Amino acid sequence: MLNRRTLLSSAVLGAGSLLLERAGEAAPAKPIRVVVWDEQQPIQKKAYANFLGNEVAENLRRVGQAGKGRKELSVHSVRLDDPEQGLSQETLDNCDVLIWWGHQRHGEVKTETAKAIVQRITSGQLSLIALHSAHWSTPFIEAMNERAISDARATLSRSERDKVEVRTVQPAKRLYRKDEPLTPSSRKIAQADGSVVLEVRLPSCVFSGVRDAGEPSHIRTLLKNHPIAKGVPEAFDIPQTEIYDGPFHVPTPDAIIFGEKWNGGEEFPAGCYWKLGRGKVFYFRPGHETYPIFKQPEVMRIVENAVRWFGEKK
Repeated sequence: MLNRRTLLSSAVLGAGSLLLERAGEAAPAKPIRVVVWDEQQPIQKKAYANFLGNEVAENLRRVGQAGKGRKELSVHSVRLDDPEQGLSQETLDNCDVLIWWGHQRHGEVKTETAKAIVQRITSGQLSLIALHSAHWSTPFIEAMNERAISDARATLSRSERDKVEVRTVQPAKRLYRKDEPLTPSSRKIAQADGSVVLEVRLPSCVFSGVRDAGEPSHIRTLLKNHPIAKGVPEAFDIPQTEIYDGPFHVPTPDAIIFGEKWNGGEEFPAGCYWKLGRGKVFYFRPGHETYPIFKQPEVMRIVENAVRWFGEKK
């Protein structure tokens, strides 16, 4: 027969066992917080009834449902015409991955906002995915400038880095001929007092040619084992897209994950990844506001993969 003491002991032991069991369970992972920024050009309506950025955001919401009411991706869509251009400090502080679409209104984005984004990238607070024409977006250019300066400093000895003065040269904002020197570049200038001036010609973040003929492009997966290539076919086509022709004037990527070719012989590095401080940057070339490219499963799988890899918690 169980007495009161025995019952109390059993209750305590049972509660302790339950606590130990629960302690051994992994805590539910917090969702990756994604912000999709879109310029929202009216011409996007040709391919996206509710704008391109909202299409990307809705696709990510759909694949980000883990079941049992739990979200793997928490997706928020903003636009240029929102208050504070959609990029308030609160929005950026609650963002793990920022996806950027811009085309005709790059110059309206404030430089201080782009610098705030890059500061958060280098500190590891968020990572950036730049889509197609966002190669000339203010945040992507600021990120590439930061990487170019970092790469140039890495060419110096430790003693030179202690007393270096960095001077930057802005590139021309235009298409570059194929035979022109690539940007970025740098040169070291020794001073009479033993110090060093590091002159860095910043990246133009552009290429040699662009043509919008609605022709198909052919994508090849160059790094099959890269996290951004998970589940992506070795090769696939995009039925209609704008053509960019390389070389791409950016700092040397840490990885070129996808390559893109056209029937006319044009080539471009379609998926480039850079580490920037403690954060990451991915540029994905396919896309155009008048073609339904971000409705294509292979394209959205690549965007999803980048979001999940960039947002994973260490």
